[in-house]
Amino acid sequence: MLELNTIAFLGIRFLDVVDILLVAFLLFALYNILKGTVAINIFIGIIAIFLIWKIVDALEMELLSQILGAFISVGFIALIVVFQPEIRKFLLFLGTPKFIQKYRRQFLFWKIHSSELPELNVDGITLACQKMADSKTGALIVIARRNELKQFSETGDILDARISNLLLENIFYKNSPLHDGAVIILENRIKAARCILPVSSNQKLPDNLGLRHRAAVGVSEQSDAIAIVVSEQSGKISLSKAGILIPNIEPSKIKTFLEKEFENDAV
Repeated sequence: MLELNTIAFLGIRFLDVVDILLVAFLLFALYNILKGTVAINIFIGIIAIFLIWKIVDALEMELLSQILGAFISVGFIALIVVFQPEIRKFLLFLGTPKFIQKYRRQFLFWKIHSSELPELNVDGITLACQKMADSKTGALIVIARRNELKQFSETGDILDARISNLLLENIFYKNSPLHDGAVIILENRIKAARCILPVSSNQKLPDNLGLRHRAAVGVSEQSDAIAIVVSEQSGKISLSKAGILIPNIEPSKIKTFLEKEFENDAV
């Protein structure tokens, strides 16, 4: 009986087909992450150079093959620096349960069951946002998911308190010593307040956005967290997910959004 890796058709082994499909899948996933950004042009350029290198190597053009090979090997270190945010986002994408759930049918042998997260107090968060919007109280609420955001919660004051709209309103009251910075919610608990978050360097964001909105985008770029911002100037509510800022959201829509998002996490 022939072994699996010795079965060939027209000189192509079964494992060669698997290899090609896996590479195609990874390239497709990278393309979906990078599309719409400046990095997609660099990504396409790298793929083009690699394909040219393989063709030149197959044609036994030794000098050109060595030049392209050296460029690719040396340029790999530079690519890690250039694509550092995208690589982080890609690894985060691979490690989240949503990725597993999305491709579970394609990979039936991958038996991974993620632990359920506690049910989020959506009503308390929504009511607090609505009242702070009415009073034009500036606020930044970050709801952590699988990434616990320890590096950010440690910059603030640990509370580990039960979520309630009154507590959130008191934290962001303008005379409160905790109102500056962000509140981080983890596992249906107010983990910390007065937290310092990274500010997004995305140049496509409107110039009139303040630090709260840029911090909301920044933390959602570097993690799977969802950030809610209440503007101190206009009282309007914005939401940021995966580096995308959604402005002027009604409280009822925030409630629907959070219920849908965290219902998926609990599956």
